[in-house]
Amino acid sequence: MAIDFGLKRTGIAVTDPLQIIATALETVETPKIWIFLQNYFLKEPVGKVLLGYPTQDDGSDTHSTPHIRKFAAEFEKKFPDKSLIMRDEAFTSQKAMQILIQGGAKKKQRRDKSNLDKLSAVIILQEYLGH
Repeated sequence: MAIDFGLKRTGIAVTDPLQIIATALETVETPKIWIFLQNYFLKEPVGKVLLGYPTQDDGSDTHSTPHIRKFAAEFEKKFPDKSLIMRDEAFTSQKAMQILIQGGAKKKQRRDKSNLDKLSAVIILQEYLGH
């Protein structure tokens, strides 16, 4: 599973059991993320969770990095049986937008931030899987 955490919305992507294909799962309103994850983990086996970790080009924190650290700490408390891996998420939003454009998404679809959030999570997961 990959998580693209945002202050308003959080994109979620998952992979198949053979870890070949990354698929967009859901965009969840961030205040509801804990309930979503708890319910999902009850239904589906997930051993590893990738969390997008934003940094500036020079490696320094972005405005959202402290929020990601707080989320990561809370995640590890709530789900100690899950392996949490921080993954560089540099340029995932730009890559997601480019994919939407190349895929022929209409302007309305590109403006829907939930599509970008899900696709960003897919990119984080695909890069981890090496595809």
